[in-house]
Parts: sequence; C-alpha cells; structure tokens
Amino acid sequence: MDLTPVTPEFIDRLRAALPAAALRETAPHYLEEPRGRWAGQAGIVVAPDSVEQVATVIRESLAARVAVVPYGGGTGLVGGQICAEGPAPVVLSLERMTEVRAVYPDENLMIVEAGAILQDVHDAAEAVNRLYPLSIASKGSARIGGLLSTNAGGVNVLRYGNARELCLGLEAVLPDGRIWHGLKRLRKDNTGYDLRDLLIGAEGTLGVITAATLRLVPRPAGEGTALMAVDSPAAALKLLAMARDHMGEGVSAFELMHRMGLDFLSEALPDLRQPFDIPPEWFVLIDVGLARGLDPAEALETLFAEAFEAGLVRDGMIAQNEAQRHAFWEVREQIPEANRRIGSISSHDISVPLGAIPDFIEKGARILAGLGTFRINCFGHLGDGNLHYNVFPAKGRSRDDHVKDHDAIKRAVHDLVDRMGGSVSAEHGIGRLKVDDLERYGDPVKLSAMRAIKSALDPMGVMNPGAVLRRSGS
Repeated sequence: MDLTPVTPEFIDRLRAALPAAALRETAPHYLEEPRGRWAGQAGIVVAPDSVEQVATVIRESLAARVAVVPYGGGTGLVGGQICAEGPAPVVLSLERMTEVRAVYPDENLMIVEAGAILQDVHDAAEAVNRLYPLSIASKGSARIGGLLSTNAGGVNVLRYGNARELCLGLEAVLPDGRIWHGLKRLRKDNTGYDLRDLLIGAEGTLGVITAATLRLVPRPAGEGTALMAVDSPAAALKLLAMARDHMGEGVSAFELMHRMGLDFLSEALPDLRQPFDIPPEWFVLIDVGLARGLDPAEALETLFAEAFEAGLVRDGMIAQNEAQRHAFWEVREQIPEANRRIGSISSHDISVPLGAIPDFIEKGARILAGLGTFRINCFGHLGDGNLHYNVFPAKGRSRDDHVKDHDAIKRAVHDLVDRMGGSVSAEHGIGRLKVDDLERYGDPVKLSAMRAIKSALDPMGVMNPGAVLRRSGS
C-alpha cells in the first residue's frame, strides 16, 4: 500500500496526542546531511520526550500510512537521516530524550536515552571513573540512538569492539507502535532471537531505539600515544602485531595515515601544527591504555626500539603529556575536515582482511592510475581493517572537473574490495547512499532474509523508507 504525505488533519491528530513542546519548527538542520548530497523534506518535525510519546507518533503514523524518519545528531554520512523522495514524512528527533537514567559502576554499565550526546555519555562515565570507549570525531553532536542504529565504529574498535559489542540491551518502539522493554543488565541471555542485534545497525528501518544499556570498562590507569613513521602498510601491519605482542589488549587504537593527509592539512588547515619536520610517506598513530603499575611511555619506547632494530620504523615521537597526546590525535581527527575542504571525487568507507591491506592499497593505486590523474588519501583504522580510501583531483583542479569520473572510480574501488573479500561499508552504514552497492555486492540469500524481516516487522513500510533497502516498487 502506498504511503501518504503529512496532511493538516494528521498534524491536528498529533497536536491532540502530544504536548506542544513535542512539535518542532522544520529548521534547516533537520533536512541537511554533512556532505550535502541531498536536501531532505519533512511534513512535520516531532521531538518526543518519552518512549510513550514516541510510540504515539509511530501508531498515528502507521494509521495514516505516513513515513517516519528517525533523526539523531544528523552526523551520518550515508543519508540514513534524510528523506529526499516520496511523500513528505514525519521527522522524529530524539533530541529531547537525553537522560542518563542510571549508572552502575560496579556492574560496568549505564542506561541512557537515545538522544544522549556521545560526549555527555563519556562525561557521565568519567564521573564514576569508568570509560565508555566508543569514540568518533563527531562525539560532540552524535547521539547514542544514531550510533547504535548505524553500529558505529570509530577509533577504539581494535580493543573494545563497535557499538554492537558495547550494548547490552535496548528499549525501542517497533513499527506497529508497541514498546519493547529490553533494557536488561545481563551479559548472558539466550532466550531466542536477539532483537537487540537486529535493531542495532538497522538504521531506523525496523523501529526506533529510545534507550540503551551501555557497557562501560575500567579506565586505564595510564595512557600513552605515539606517532611512528613506517616504510609501508606492510611494515605497519608487522608493527601492529609487535605492539600487541608487547601490550596485548592494551593497544586501544592503531591508525594508519599517508603523507597525503598531511599535505591536505597544510593546504586546507595551515594553522594546524604538523608533527613531522619532514613528512613520512606512511605513519601510524598508536594509542595505549595500561593497567596500574605499567608505564605507557616506557612500553612505547621499548616498542619503538625493537621496531627500529627490526627495520619497521624510521622515526617517531612519544607524547610526553596530555597536551601532546591531544595534538597527535588532532592530526588524525582533522584529516576528514581537510578532505571535506579539498573536495573528494569519490570517498570510500571500506574494509578488507588485515593481511590483504598492503595488496589492496597497491592494486587500488594502480587501477586508479589507469583511469586518470588523481590524489589518493588513504587512512583509517588499520587494527580492524577499516580504511577511508578517498580519491581527489590533482592539485589545481576541483571535483567539479571530474563529475563524469565518479561512477567509474567508485565501481573500480568497490569491485576490488569485493574481489578481496571485503566490505563496501565498513562503519558508516548503508543509508540511502549505498543501496545500489548493497544490491550489487550483497549476498543474495542475506538480502532475501533482510527483505523478509523488513516485511514481517514493517509491512506498511513506514519506517525510514528507502534506507538500507530500496522502496517497494522503486
């Protein structure tokens, strides 16, 4: 059955069912996404402050056959929060559901509402000497509901896992308006199908996450950060193995970066202080967190000495204080902003098996050289195989000069990823940007099962239509 747009009569029903504070002006930020690929639409924006109000919105929308697009912090990079086509939907913002409902430091968990901003969750954990280890560059605006809905990754997946591994339970409203009370504080619960894992990563297509039980970890007694120059991605992989041999699970993050990232920082953000006098071709950022009695700086110095002796590193620096740690991380976290200012022709959030990374980087550069003259900024989370492989115009040209090249570049990169047993969406999700890619590279049996699940839980197709799976009939 076809969906219908928001009508004045529908708005009147919402006004009658919700407090006035839940109805929002349709401000521009609800209709925008960070990369400017789409302009969204909204028949109305609602911001409930309770799970019961969310359920009311869903029930009214289902009865009127009006689409619902959940909206978190708006930081998603694949358009999952933007509906640009079809009848004007309800945009359902979680911005008023920000409460930290409970903290259990002895159990290493907390219960928070889906609109809680990631930085505020970090602060609440720190207040009880705990750590919520999910960390991304947009932590000051990304919200927990959106992070879970996209199964966000970030820089600490190597040690702590992605959003799915850091969630024990959920509260959610299903597409028929029923509330699932799944905020359990259990590590073990083998009672049939796991709705938690089903809703995490579903990008709002199977319901609306309204609260979550999050897993916390003890704060490391000592933390350290180092930058080390390596000759190649292959050397970086050997260094990673050596680091884990030395420090085990104490290695929290291991980021690979290319000289092009530093060049882009110089070009787009010249005021940012560069760490190396002579930029290396490849370098890594290593972040460690160790238990009481262990010295991170000493551990990193020992690692550097052994790696230097083995010919894996040529240069390096170890942060001597918290300000230097922040400065090292600022280099990594500002690379995406520099990329945005330069303007990519085609950006790729991909993963391949760890051992295949050097081969992928070499083959990718060779394939792209056959398509034209481009700059490649390859960087990312080496420890979990996730690379941001972004292709830019030659200096002096702009991406507008390469509009016709975008599809060929994207296809070449994604075909190579697929041949190497990788994924064309490592951590950003599918959203609306990668629906075609999912159909092209996804396992047909998995896709069939996904469509069956969507049809069973959301037969009217009201939940975030067009995200992850193509709209019926389109």
